[in-house]
Amino acid sequence: MYRHSRYRHARTPLTLLATATVAAGLFATSAGPANAAKTPSVQRDKPTVVLVHGAFADSSSWNDVIKRLKRDGYPVVAASNPLRGVSSDAASVKAVLDSIDGPVVLVGHSYGGAVISNAAHGSDNVKALVYADAFLPDKGENANELASKFPGSVIGKVLRPVPITNPDGSKDFDFFIDQSKFHHAFGADVPARTAALMAVTQRPGTGTALNEPSGEPAWKTIPSWALVGTNDRIIPREAQVYMAKRAKAHVEEVRSSHAVSVSRPDAVTRIIEKAARTVR
Repeated sequence: MYRHSRYRHARTPLTLLATATVAAGLFATSAGPANAAKTPSVQRDKPTVVLVHGAFADSSSWNDVIKRLKRDGYPVVAASNPLRGVSSDAASVKAVLDSIDGPVVLVGHSYGGAVISNAAHGSDNVKALVYADAFLPDKGENANELASKFPGSVIGKVLRPVPITNPDGSKDFDFFIDQSKFHHAFGADVPARTAALMAVTQRPGTGTALNEPSGEPAWKTIPSWALVGTNDRIIPREAQVYMAKRAKAHVEEVRSSHAVSVSRPDAVTRIIEKAARTVR
């Protein structure tokens, strides 16, 4: 029995040849994608699009935009915005930008516009800025004052503060939009079921974030595009147009609520790709 077992497991020249052949095949298969990754592709000819959400949202708010961009061959990164403060949030996004090889189109929604304006300042690889229903603050301005600069914003009527203690012991507030008011205030043109989910999963912004003055904005040196939602109840149309024209941005308007990336992903994708086509 023992001799028979040894015979069955003996490694004959034929067995060794077969094993080597299989191994070579496996190596070729595993090496293929690695070599392919080094080969220029359609995606490598296009800039990476980095998406930055604002307060009362999260990265999933870009889902339908991401689907369209990837379908059209764009590499995409949806950065997580901490929503703790303009300078610290910008540093977090800048770390993402520094990890990307090649040119970037940087996109911000709402408060995310303030973040990208600061994150891209002095950046070598950000070639275009896109603002979607977003703040374009100048140095020293904050989101709170810009939202109330013109009439029409309901933000002061719908926020619910929750006291928090920061890691350093300082006190602050996390601000949420009251769930019962979320649909009307944030996404009136979003289906009610979707808006209800967004209200539950919203991420709060701190009082510090909403009131911290901006640093020197990147839109002064980097070409910018702005998509203005004409039915926005968070940042009124007039405020968006004022900021966009001041920044000499390429301005387009769309009938949408503040939740433009959810309700009008087609329009958001279109303006991003317009900006991307200018990048060489």
